[in-house]
Amino acid sequence: MDPYAVIVKPHITEKSMNLIDQNNELTFVVLRTSNKSAIRKSFEDLFAVKVESVNTQINSKGLKLAYIKLAAEHKAEDIAVKMGVF
Repeated sequence: MDPYAVIVKPHITEKSMNLIDQNNELTFVVLRTSNKSAIRKSFEDLFAVKVESVNTQINSKGLKLAYIKLAAEHKAEDIAVKMGVF
């Protein structure tokens, strides 16, 4: 599966900004039919980082959110800067 098809866009809220600083975690809107392993592989291919864990949730608007926790040797803040979040 194409990594750009799986990961749709970053999900930027006050909560997600706090997760970047506190938990080394990024939040993305992902394809509704994708599973955790596909999300992990797509993110690792796109950003060349190691993912520690992936948690998903479907919000009240019907969007599937992926909370991607990076390994300790990588910084979520660096990825956020590359994407233009800050």
